[in-house]
Amino acid sequence: MTVDQVATHLADYCRKEQFTQALKELYAENAVSIEPVEFPGFDKETKRLAAMMEKDRKFSAMVESRHGTTVSDPLIAGNSFCFVLTMDMKMKGRDREKLTELCVYVVEDGKIISEQFFM
Repeated sequence: MTVDQVATHLADYCRKEQFTQALKELYAENAVSIEPVEFPGFDKETKRLAAMMEKDRKFSAMVESRHGTTVSDPLIAGNSFCFVLTMDMKMKGRDREKLTELCVYVVEDGKIISEQFFM
């Protein structure tokens, strides 16, 4: 897949809140994920797809309810792309909130090898 195709597919998966499916289809085995801060129970940097799948599972288990996700159109430059992701959700034990982050991705050989989030 081209960078444009990967970006379009990922944005579509995120809009449908199909994050696990996106990981399975679009990410390389050696991918890395970098969070803006370290959250309790999560590392700031997660290496390898299997660990990223586990992080996705743990995060989903913390979500009490989802009330919609929006994703901007991707911006593409070379082998990188980004978009703004906003999730309206209620985490267990917290008030409902909107989380907005800039998501930046690097693609190599048709797969995402790096993701980094900025809030």
